[in-house]
Amino acid sequence: MLHFTGKTLLITGGTGSFGNAVLERFLETDIGEIRVFSRDEKKQDDMRHTFQMQMPQAAEKIRFYIGDVRDLSSLKNAMHGVDYIFHAAALKQVPSCEFFPIEAVRTNVLGTENLLTAAIEEGVRSVVCLSTDKAAYPVNAMGTSKAMMEKVIVAKSRTVSPERTKICCTRYGNVLCSRGSVIPLWIEQIKRGQPVTITEPSMTRFVMSLAEAVDLVLFAMEHGESGDILVQKAPACTIRTQAEAVCELFGADKANIRMIGIRHGEKIYETLLTNEECANAVDMGKFYRVPCDKRDLNYDKYFRQGDTKRNALTEFNSNNTRRLNVEEVKEKLLTLPYIKEELRNMEAGRQ
Repeated sequence: MLHFTGKTLLITGGTGSFGNAVLERFLETDIGEIRVFSRDEKKQDDMRHTFQMQMPQAAEKIRFYIGDVRDLSSLKNAMHGVDYIFHAAALKQVPSCEFFPIEAVRTNVLGTENLLTAAIEEGVRSVVCLSTDKAAYPVNAMGTSKAMMEKVIVAKSRTVSPERTKICCTRYGNVLCSRGSVIPLWIEQIKRGQPVTITEPSMTRFVMSLAEAVDLVLFAMEHGESGDILVQKAPACTIRTQAEAVCELFGADKANIRMIGIRHGEKIYETLLTNEECANAVDMGKFYRVPCDKRDLNYDKYFRQGDTKRNALTEFNSNNTRRLNVEEVKEKLLTLPYIKEELRNMEAGRQ
């Protein structure tokens, strides 16, 4: 992380799971300052106290800013002297966005527009925005708002020199044990002796850890070009496989897994790379890079001088990627600090 030496990083939505993971990764490096930007003062206060207790020697590097990405002026107030931005602020819950779609637009679309406008005006070196697999072939309000967010990001990247401000986007699937995700709910159900509820057993989802989410953002910042969308080649598993893995780790009876049906706006499988994006995607080993379409609005010359070449790649979705079995999911879960802590607490409760 040599390029962060003495630099200032701003994280929007910084009190969430991703923000906490970034702080844990960066605080003990020689980064100059990390600014946490969010609208919830209680979560900021909790985060402040947590890091003061756990990492007192480094906690002074954190600065907290109350604000909302919907408000351009509050973003500008937090952005003076910022070198890099990780934009994680978003409305992410599929059902709530279905019922309040205009709120998803205000935060995910217009909030991103505000952030990029402020970043360009302040001369921020690099911005990486976090998107989701639900933005590919969207069928719900959350995915649709994130798809529009990606369009805003790509369009904004065309308006500014990458030497001034580089703008990239990452797209990934379910982050295991992140705030609001299903595994903490299952663990709580197991603790209470309740059935473990799943929506649809055959539903598949990409899975990655918070550490891998941070890795993807850092990869995008280092290797992405302005306007790029970066995708990790993540594995997937069925919801039933994931639930069975949690039951086995926490000693619950798998016979108590109960199906409750698909929620508002959910898909049977998710897509990280669409068939259309595959036409120009670049295979970078563990990642795919989708370059920005650099053409302008002068379409006539493209009709006359079209490029007929196309990649052999096809749609990358959670049904055609590598499928994890129960043992592999358990192995992945056991690498997560949240799972380790919950297992320790459960063992201590038995003694």
